[in-house]
Amino acid sequence: MRIVLAPDKFKGSLSAPEVAQWLETGLRIAHPGLDIDLMPVADGGEGTVDAVVASGFTRVSTTVQGPTGQPITADFAVNGKVAVIEMAAASGLAVLPNGTFSPLAASTFGTGQLVSAALDHGCTEIVLGVGGSATTDGGAGMLAALGVKFKDASGRRLPPGGGALAKLTNIDLTGLDTRLGGVTLTLASDVDNPLLGPDGAAAVFAPQKGASEAHVKHLENALERYFRIMANALGTAAVDAIDAPGSGAAGGTGYAALAVLSAMRRPGIDVILGLTGLAARIDGADLVITGEGSLDEQSLFGKAPMGVATAARAAGVPVVAVCGRTTLSPETLTAAGFAHSYALTDIESDTDLCMKNAGALLTQIGALIGTRLASTGKEEENSYV
Repeated sequence: MRIVLAPDKFKGSLSAPEVAQWLETGLRIAHPGLDIDLMPVADGGEGTVDAVVASGFTRVSTTVQGPTGQPITADFAVNGKVAVIEMAAASGLAVLPNGTFSPLAASTFGTGQLVSAALDHGCTEIVLGVGGSATTDGGAGMLAALGVKFKDASGRRLPPGGGALAKLTNIDLTGLDTRLGGVTLTLASDVDNPLLGPDGAAAVFAPQKGASEAHVKHLENALERYFRIMANALGTAAVDAIDAPGSGAAGGTGYAALAVLSAMRRPGIDVILGLTGLAARIDGADLVITGEGSLDEQSLFGKAPMGVATAARAAGVPVVAVCGRTTLSPETLTAAGFAHSYALTDIESDTDLCMKNAGALLTQIGALIGTRLASTGKEEENSYV
């Protein structure tokens, strides 16, 4: 019997590879004879590099500027001419010094340095996963790292961060790295928000990055000015990108990727599943196990577990979900294609203890699944604990 383990991370607790390993431990305790294929997944945010490395990509480490300018080590992944970049590794909330927000000054410069490093490796196809960012600078920092100059009325270069864009008067694109002309760039994001407005980068996402109401207003005005100057410098491409789905992703980094780097946006989970060869690895399996920390309404719209479930259903393979907690009803889970659901909170009701002891609890769940498989040879359809 072959089982494919394809979970996403349990945010704040375990990485996707760790989730898969703990489940494997439990499965083997109860059913030692299982053939288990570990294939952690991600949706373009944190854990994206881990997911593709687990499928055969090579991890590459480099030193970049973190979101507030501090030097940090960030990884990307390479396979031949293909590079996968995880924006969160260079410009994410998780790498803020001491977790201190910097809503006006946080920059995507380090993400641009990762793109440059991928070019140095000779990559001609770059996937940019943009979840988990700490920034609202419209991707200006990323572009600056790639040679674009942003200047104020005195001709001085702007300091980093979205707040400084309020003083932007000139964008000089002539220094943009010419190697980008031969690159296909994919923006991996499940966010379809525009750059500006009530559904835009500042209004919707900046508060999650420490922005006050006054900060949000300042950032919105700064991004609007950024757009106007970019339209003067770039023309139609800048205008077309303003309301394109995903332009507001990662504090407007999506806009820079779409308008300046000619990126194509695709749902993050679709990109990652394609790179990891999920469909081929699911084909002929007896069971797929997926999941994430919180299985909720958002999970139903482009998150990793739904992508895995869709691939499993297409292959005619039953799929079960494992999560820290779920707010979805059994009926909703059945409609989403899951034959069974297991939550850590079914074992331990205290969510703090669930996060602290996630590995041990996942081992218990793995053993429960393994016991059921050993006794029946399959998961019982629509049976929920």
